Amino acid sequence: MLRLGRAAAGCRALAAPHPGGAGGHSKRSSSGGKEILVNVHGGESSGIAEILMNRAHAKNSLGKVLVNELFRALESLRCDERIRVVVFKSEVKGVFCAGADLKERAQMNDTEVGHFVHRLRSLMDEIAALPMPTIAAIEGYALGGGLELALACDLRIAASSAKMGLIETTRGLLPGAGGTQRLPRCIGIGLAKELIFTGRQIDGQQALSIGLVNHTVPQNDEGDAAYQRALTLAKEIVPQAPIAVKMGKLAINRGIEVDIASGMAIEGMCYAQNIPTRDRQEGMAAFREKRPPQFIGE
Repeated sequence: MLRLGRAAAGCRALAAPHPGGAGGHSKRSSSGGKEILVNVHGGESSGIAEILMNRAHAKNSLGKVLVNELFRALESLRCDERIRVVVFKSEVKGVFCAGADLKERAQMNDTEVGHFVHRLRSLMDEIAALPMPTIAAIEGYALGGGLELALACDLRIAASSAKMGLIETTRGLLPGAGGTQRLPRCIGIGLAKELIFTGRQIDGQQALSIGLVNHTVPQNDEGDAAYQRALTLAKEIVPQAPIAVKMGKLAINRGIEVDIASGMAIEGMCYAQNIPTRDRQEGMAAFREKRPPQFIGE
């Protein structure tokens, strides 16, 4: 039987951040030199968590410390039943994630490079395997591994001025953290080959036109237009039945990898797991009583 993401039974008792107080405030883990911060919303935005990349001196490039901290953040949020949407954003103005830390990688031997790229690939798989919906808010550059990180998310919002590309071939490399697999599944084989072969960078409007992002927005004076649009989208998802949303995500992600007959069987298994939930009963009752449903995730 299909289970949500990495099954809850595999979660250890990790100390996830607690939501902030009422009125839409949120509680952010203290920076303290950390390269990954976790911000959990409370009040009217309750149910939304943010993973914030905070490596300003290296434009959020994917170094060892950032990768290790991101693994830990994913582990804590995956096990937190209160979280219904996760937004990935940057704390560094003008950049989402610049990709691999090539200065750090230049100090590795060939074996170490292979191991680290495998770890990056595993990181992107962990992002994709989060049971709740994920949204990447792309304000500036999302290049190489930075775009691969965004591709591992379910949804992508970009400022029109953002720059995105799998630029590895311009550095004598090829995408190694899922880009050769997730980009063609997102925009089609022909366009994916063109972008990877050329290493071309595209802006937010071009990304929207080829289906790489869900929405694009003009950048604002604060430089957080994509984040604001992502937050609006997250607030639209939060009120929906969380188990049904998670099962929908699982059915899509598993089903897209197989033939349609097998995909229909996967959908059936996911639907069957949703039937006995209290939320399904609440949805039916709310419909009969002509009132908004109040879903609790059970």
